[in-house]
Amino acid sequence: MYTSPNVNRIEHQLNLFGISRGELLDMLNQDRVKLLGQEDVFGENIKISTLKKIDEIFGKGLGYYTDPKDPIQSKDESIFFRKDHFNADLNLGARQIVNRFEQEKLSFSVLAKLSDFNIKRQLKVYSTKQDPKLAAEEIRPILYPRFVKDRKKFLENFIAKLGEHNIIVFEFVETHNKKNKANINGFYLSPNVIVLKRNQKSLKREIFTLAHELGHYLLNEEEIDDNISEEMSAKGNKLSDIERWCNDFAYYFLVGEYEKEIAAIQTASEANDYYTDLIEQVSERTHLSTLSLYTRLLLSHKISPVSYKTVTDNILSSIREWEETEKKRMEAEKIKALAEGRKAPGGSPKPIISPMFLETIKSALYTGLINEAEFCKRLNIKSEKINSYL
Repeated sequence: MYTSPNVNRIEHQLNLFGISRGELLDMLNQDRVKLLGQEDVFGENIKISTLKKIDEIFGKGLGYYTDPKDPIQSKDESIFFRKDHFNADLNLGARQIVNRFEQEKLSFSVLAKLSDFNIKRQLKVYSTKQDPKLAAEEIRPILYPRFVKDRKKFLENFIAKLGEHNIIVFEFVETHNKKNKANINGFYLSPNVIVLKRNQKSLKREIFTLAHELGHYLLNEEEIDDNISEEMSAKGNKLSDIERWCNDFAYYFLVGEYEKEIAAIQTASEANDYYTDLIEQVSERTHLSTLSLYTRLLLSHKISPVSYKTVTDNILSSIREWEETEKKRMEAEKIKALAEGRKAPGGSPKPIISPMFLETIKSALYTGLINEAEFCKRLNIKSEKINSYL
């Protein structure tokens, strides 16, 4: 079966994703024996099966491409039309995720407005000329969540706390078999949306990412970040002023009163075992990683580059060993479960849902703006689970 698409709409998506006609053809022709040509994709009549393949990339729904009305390029539509350069070399998976949440942001804003939810920015805008430490000290009493040792619960508390001040956080989870994985850790979309990638290996790193993106919110500087980690600070002047400010803010926001203990360190060296016990204690009480804390010592000239490399090499080696052990343990549990006829443990974790988002979607359901099917779709839940969210 064939259909007549509005080619200008396909071109619009190419501009949005920053890819050429040739690159689109290359994507569509992967694993194909009979290759598609220009006319098969951009002709007046194309196969519906081809249009479905195109939509697997852009995710707009088939009706989008047959709409005769030409799209208008708007800065409101996407960060890709608002900015030319990013702190990341974005792959296809990253661009798909960003576009997904740009759409989510727009639809959420509409529902919030129709539901009489006020989602306007509540906090003032900061500048990179302001001291990030002072900014963290000012913001911390407002946005720092109730501390708990459980890192997953702390992250949930953090997301909820931000929601109380009209900062909505979306978390996304990528399954192990996802074809195009996003090479990003997080991003900020003006005026009040933060998006996080679930870090399966380190919730401490995800917490740091959230605090870093909070810095972008405070500066009101949109950005897409590919590798937000505690190690980034060690790059020193290779970071932009904005990225350095956000890293510093994240550190001071999370470390809080324990910065006094870090500041009291003279020089970490082999002679004093690099203050290992103190660093580990502060890490547990702040959810900052030991790697982040040693990076701060390096930036403060309280550990030599040679000692820093020794310490961080040991930390990274321990992490890799733990990951390998955990992988073997999970594989052994799956084999045992299958042998006993049980369902294998594991599976993809569910994204954390911001209470702010949940309340807005619930209000939209109660007022008839959306139906139960749409409610479940937006929360990515099964229909039989709906009552537990109402």
